Amino acid sequence: MKAYTDLNQSKKLAEILPHESADMLILNNVGRSGDVDGTNCHTILKENLNPLAEVPEILPCWSLAALLDVMPISCDDGRHCLSLINSNPNGEVDWLCCYEGDNGNLMMECYGNNQIDACYEMIIKLKENNLL
Repeated sequence: MKAYTDLNQSKKLAEILPHESADMLILNNVGRSGDVDGTNCHTILKENLNPLAEVPEILPCWSLAALLDVMPISCDDGRHCLSLINSNPNGEVDWLCCYEGDNGNLMMECYGNNQIDACYEMIIKLKENNLL
């Protein structure tokens, strides 16, 4: 199970979300092998960072809990609620992050292979629609 945003997702979210909303950090040692695939990165909890550590690049990173915390409970009138559900329980795992009305109709939806990816896609969509 994916535990936090990957390097590319973290870079994009760092442009959108307040860095204080992240609960983890990616320590990117870009001087060694580059950061294209994140193979030379290490993820730690924010409180575990040594303030004297010399790291070429420190990037905020979000766990599922942190992503859910930045998304609004309702995306417009208070009657549409946020849902994160396994949308295909009998086959390959697909996750649906959506806002749905009290009648169950979906008004905004995003899919991902895991919960982190689905929430990431929803945050991007909310930002594009000026709802974040």
